[in-house]
Amino acid sequence: MHKVANCFTFTKTKKPILLLISSISIQQIKYIVALSETGSFSEAAEQCFVTQSTLSTMIKKMETEIDLKIFDRSTKPIRLTHEGQHIIKQCKQLLYEYGQLQEVVQQTKQEFHGSLSIGIIPTLAPFLLPLFLDDLVTKYPGIDFRINEITTQEITSKILSRDLDLGILSTPLHEKGIMESTLFNEEFLIYDASENSRKAKKYSIDDLDIDRMWLLEESHCMTQQIEKICHLRKKRTLKKNLMYKSGSFLSLLQFVHLNKGLTLLPRLATLQSKLIDPNYLFPIAGQTPVREIGIVFHPNFSKDKMRSALEEEILQKVRPYLRKKRNIQVIQAF
Repeated sequence: MHKVANCFTFTKTKKPILLLISSISIQQIKYIVALSETGSFSEAAEQCFVTQSTLSTMIKKMETEIDLKIFDRSTKPIRLTHEGQHIIKQCKQLLYEYGQLQEVVQQTKQEFHGSLSIGIIPTLAPFLLPLFLDDLVTKYPGIDFRINEITTQEITSKILSRDLDLGILSTPLHEKGIMESTLFNEEFLIYDASENSRKAKKYSIDDLDIDRMWLLEESHCMTQQIEKICHLRKKRTLKKNLMYKSGSFLSLLQFVHLNKGLTLLPRLATLQSKLIDPNYLFPIAGQTPVREIGIVFHPNFSKDKMRSALEEEILQKVRPYLRKKRNIQVIQAF
């Protein structure tokens, strides 16, 4: 079994305040992290591929060794004790660092093995993932890819807590403790389902009828970008029912079509031929607003070869669909 050594400082213990733990195994740490996340011995055991009795015995052994109760077993679901809440943070950190060590060894051997957890924002996932994900998984069978469709705030939070390796989202973030790598710029296009739209060749932002504008709900960073492009925050005070907000692109486009409304779409979203009528798509005259798409990660992230492989695969697949624009304005979400 792999052994780890680390120092914990506690006040509520019969042993000395500074307790050197040298006999705890990586497996025991995995057990207590699993139990803290599931709150159930049976679920944690299933997650760790061991019997419930084995998991319970090993956790109890660790509690005895450090002379502290990590879990309150009288509650359902099982909860961490006050001391356990401090211990679990360090245990997660140890697991992460151990995983990083394994990745360094594998990369030194020039092997692509292990896991890669990726978070991607909902306004990008359904359009970008189909372009590259299948080929990526086939090309690197030794990597266990775990994809999470979550918001920008969730991605940054999980990267900082080491629960996520990489995030694919709209940059720049300028977030402390988060590294960024730019991938590409994606232009915004006007999608106008009105009868008169077919007569237009180009739209300027000032030509848009804000009363017919439909957007995704506020939690999506793309909505905030569109609000900046159209200066909607200043115009909202004019009318209470200024826009309808939808939770998904599918329902958004359905309501745009039914109500002959309009919205702004990023370039990759327009590839969805079953949902998009190309006759309703128009470029924006003048300076072209774009959203910058990039990859974010923790400063201590060590799977650089995996990240490079992912970036290369994405760029190779999206390049044919993107148009180079000289006069652009990168719209930040926050």
